[in-house]
Amino acid sequence: MKSNLLALGAIALWATLAAFGVALSQVPPFLLTGLALLVGSLIALPLSGFQLSRWKVPLSTLALGVYGLFGFHFLLFLALRHAPPVQANLVNYLWPLLMVVLAPVFLPRMTLHPVHLVAALLGFAGAAVVILGGADSASSAGSGSPWGVSWGYLPALGSAFIWASYSLLTQRMAAFPTAAIGGFALISGLLSLLCHSLLEPATTLGGRDWLLIVVMGLGPMGAAFFLWDKALKLGDARHIGILSYLTPLASTALLMTVSGQPLTWNIALAAAMIVGAAVLGTRRV
Repeated sequence: MKSNLLALGAIALWATLAAFGVALSQVPPFLLTGLALLVGSLIALPLSGFQLSRWKVPLSTLALGVYGLFGFHFLLFLALRHAPPVQANLVNYLWPLLMVVLAPVFLPRMTLHPVHLVAALLGFAGAAVVILGGADSASSAGSGSPWGVSWGYLPALGSAFIWASYSLLTQRMAAFPTAAIGGFALISGLLSLLCHSLLEPATTLGGRDWLLIVVMGLGPMGAAFFLWDKALKLGDARHIGILSYLTPLASTALLMTVSGQPLTWNIALAAAMIVGAAVLGTRRV
């Protein structure tokens, strides 16, 4: 199905985001997000035939786009600052499950069958296995439980809800060209740079930093959003949400490969669980 292929394209690009984040760890997060989103917005130029008029959408649609792209990243970075990163990331990956569970709420024409819920829960369990598989060493380096009370889990949950609801609500809005995502990314990037100027120290970037930011902007912070939007326009949000659990699996496997670490049992187990969830969830009922 074309929608699933488009979603898998977005997922493949998002899987590289963590590797870029590690390579650019010296760049403040809001600066990194702002610059990457501005680069990503340029993809809309050829999609719109270099006519900015095709970026024009109703104010409500623009507000939804900024809500999704900026709100998601703002709350996620806030969570990563105020909660253990591994656990905050796991809470954030509730968004595919929320996409499945909330589909009938935001899209009344859809119904939630038991097979979708089982597949979503299996996918989340797989994501938990792959994310928490590397948490033991991180928690042993500190003191106390990594799941201690932290208000940072709230913005992590908020970011998950924002991306799930954004993904579903785009299907309720009046039809708009995928090129309009460029406007969403442009405004979200400018807001991120404003946050950088207010909340982060000034930073000088080198040539390597700029090269990686451009590649990241064209890929996981650019083309991925356009592929995701097209996939949601053509496909079933319940199926796409379950497929999204491939993101943490592929991201973790890529990081381990790049860093030269051997693949562990939790990667193999998570792969079986997530692929099984994807197959189960995309069955016609």
